[in-house]
Amino acid sequence: MMREVVLDTETTGVDARNGDRVVEIGCVELINHCITGRSFHVYLNPERPMSEGAFAVHGLSDAFLADKPIFAAIADELVEFIKDARLVIHNAPFDVGFLDMEFARVGKPPIQSQLVIDTLTMARRKHPGASNSLDALCSRYGIDTSRRVKHGALLDAEILSDVYIELLGGRQADFGLTAPAAGSSPGPRRSPVQGRALQRPAPLPSRLTPEDRQAHARFIATLGPSALWRDYPAVVEDAAG
Repeated sequence: MMREVVLDTETTGVDARNGDRVVEIGCVELINHCITGRSFHVYLNPERPMSEGAFAVHGLSDAFLADKPIFAAIADELVEFIKDARLVIHNAPFDVGFLDMEFARVGKPPIQSQLVIDTLTMARRKHPGASNSLDALCSRYGIDTSRRVKHGALLDAEILSDVYIELLGGRQADFGLTAPAAGSSPGPRRSPVQGRALQRPAPLPSRLTPEDRQAHARFIATLGPSALWRDYPAVVEDAAG
């Protein structure tokens, strides 16, 4: 079993070394690249004013955060949630830098770099020369971002989960054999045969013998005239014969 945690943060600014703090943490758990439904989400009192630039990005005001817990109060819970997991983060140095500063304040070790997967680095390798912001990747892969009016750590972690799967090669649950839902975006990774049901040139021969059909028809006849199976013409015809 491979456990991963997709993580995102919101902050008071862009410089952790100059005193900016984390104000929101969102985590989404993946097991074998599938979302499990387990998550971790918290708003934090940063114990310092919010910058105008950061407020414009996420909309978290000083008044809203005033009664929220400080990082020290949730540090153990966060460590427990991300323990033994690989961390999937977009532009990881930014978030990890902030979290490491927060962990240092409460006497906890930094995040191990070998456990971090940076989806921005993945995207740049896969799409060199293209825009690889989270919004750009969502547009490229047809991922719905209509709920994303402003940045939010948990919502962005959920969206990044879908982006991460696409960067790995995409979900292949239906193997491209079914038609897309009405109004959905096919996305650039669909092949020409995807989006329509595949059919055999000729149907496979039935494995049922005439004796099998007759035995089944006789059984259906014992179920009475209101039996559901009588709605199927072939069965009725066999039973009548």
